[in-house]
Amino acid sequence: MMRRDPLWWDEECAGRTKYFDWSHSVQAMILSSFFWGYVVLQIPAGVLAKYFGGKVLMAISVGMNALLSLVMPVGAQYGGWQFVCACRVLQGLTQAFVYPSMHHLISQWIPLEEKGRLSTIIYAGGQLGIALQLIAAGFLATAWGWQAIFYTNGTLGVIWTVTYLVFGAASPEQSKLISQEELQFIQTSLGRVGEQKKLPTPWSKIITCLPFWAAVVAHCGQNWGFFTLMTEMPTYMHKVLDVNLTKNGVLSSLPYLAMFLLSFPMGTMTDLIIRRGWLSVLNTRKLFNSIGLWGPALALIGLSYTPEGNLTLAVVMLTISVGINAGQYCGFMLISIDLAPNFSSSLMGISNFFANIISIIAPIVCGVIINDETDTHEWRKVFFLASGIYVCTNLFFVLFTSSDRQPWNEPEEADKKTNQTENI
Repeated sequence: MMRRDPLWWDEECAGRTKYFDWSHSVQAMILSSFFWGYVVLQIPAGVLAKYFGGKVLMAISVGMNALLSLVMPVGAQYGGWQFVCACRVLQGLTQAFVYPSMHHLISQWIPLEEKGRLSTIIYAGGQLGIALQLIAAGFLATAWGWQAIFYTNGTLGVIWTVTYLVFGAASPEQSKLISQEELQFIQTSLGRVGEQKKLPTPWSKIITCLPFWAAVVAHCGQNWGFFTLMTEMPTYMHKVLDVNLTKNGVLSSLPYLAMFLLSFPMGTMTDLIIRRGWLSVLNTRKLFNSIGLWGPALALIGLSYTPEGNLTLAVVMLTISVGINAGQYCGFMLISIDLAPNFSSSLMGISNFFANIISIIAPIVCGVIINDETDTHEWRKVFFLASGIYVCTNLFFVLFTSSDRQPWNEPEEADKKTNQTENI
């Protein structure tokens, strides 16, 4: 996931370490270069995850990103911003496998009764990572220079990759650590007893599946608001709220910590509501997706009218707008698994492809709207636009999505039923 690159944050540390005085246009190019690679491989990544499993692709993704982080500081000194762009394109290409692979792993590992709680814990880990990165980045850059951020990321990535290769597994059937009782419970819950077949992807059925495209629209709306805040929040806090580098990192992390923490009760409530029959699976998905998208829409409107100089209220509204967004983990994120667990990685690849095109467009639009970064009225336009997109995309999701298992999830069974009907 893209974060603000620390290579030009180093104004406070410029006297003690090499600092690159790159122009704003170069910085913008470096920021966006990650997505050049990330978007390209989304759909192929979904197909590959289905055929090769999530473990190997996750290990390759994290391992390659770790190695690229380790070489980037030295490479930047000799290769300049062009080398950094190339590294970030490669990081985007390899990180394209992350979400499709995670989606495939979730479809293989998590029982239906625990899907809401465990899947939100998994996906919310990304927000915890952002929060910890924002907190640590300012302190690391101030103490040891911006290079320490990359070396820390790279080292942690290598450690995780080795650990996952040793202890991880692509499915319960391939795990050496799982008990027979747990394996049987997972298989029974998912209706996946027996040898798993590699089914051909029914592209024509996917393309014409309106409930799936409703989830894609919600994903696009989510990414517009989320990436608008993620890429612009440090600038807003520095230029409008006048917060320094170290304090900026700590305060900027609060929304993502809130999102991480709120994911636990939301995921637990999702499973509880479905288990006790208070709402259907579909209505539960719609409820929490509405919390996750319409909640931030209201919070952003409140942020737009926060009085100038009121740092506390502004941080509270930012924290609410990002934190309550955790509802989307129990909403559109699970629709592709509900619709077709056998092709969930392909569906996530398609959804992530379109949603991350939006991730590229949103910051560009913000740059067009904001000419004076200290003008609160221009920021208000950005927040209102994000709110409107949140509202409209979730409305489309509520009206047109579904959680019903699609006939094309089991192509062979669907063909048999068709043949039987024709024979009758």
